[in-house]
Amino acid sequence: MTAAPLLTTDRLELWHPQVDDFAGIDTIYLDPRTLEFLGNWAPSCADSFARLLRNAGGWSLYGYGIFSLRKRGEPEIIGTCGVFRSYRGFAEGLNDVPEAGWIIHPDHWGQGYAGEAMTAVMPWFDAVHGKQRVACMIEEGHTASERLAAKLGFVEYARHQQPDEAPLVLYQRV
Repeated sequence: MTAAPLLTTDRLELWHPQVDDFAGIDTIYLDPRTLEFLGNWAPSCADSFARLLRNAGGWSLYGYGIFSLRKRGEPEIIGTCGVFRSYRGFAEGLNDVPEAGWIIHPDHWGQGYAGEAMTAVMPWFDAVHGKQRVACMIEEGHTASERLAAKLGFVEYARHQQPDEAPLVLYQRV
């Protein structure tokens, strides 16, 4: 690690993406439990590397993006979270807007890490970039993420159905 964490909480450090994060990101996305609510796809190592580059690139282009999430003082990445810019390809308010997202390695589910991290990220984002509309999407039935979105002030505004995939619930925080 070449820098210091950007944000800290009682239990967590939130870092800008770094080259050394690749193995941790790959571990998260290659775990089949992670993919349960991430659509109908099987990522490769190349996909994980592209994700790392995309996460780092967002910071360069917009001044915000996905954080690599670690327990305080530990090197292992346990998740990724943040507000990033995306282009989803469907015109329902998710193209080229700030979008919130969180993914925690399944070994760390149920411990409140996503909520703790995003409770630090959202006020930081508002303070640095101004309060503005932020969207997020959650696969229908992912109750833990639905509860977190509500806690963060997101409300449902639409639904989207991709062929052969579970419905997505689209949320926004205005």
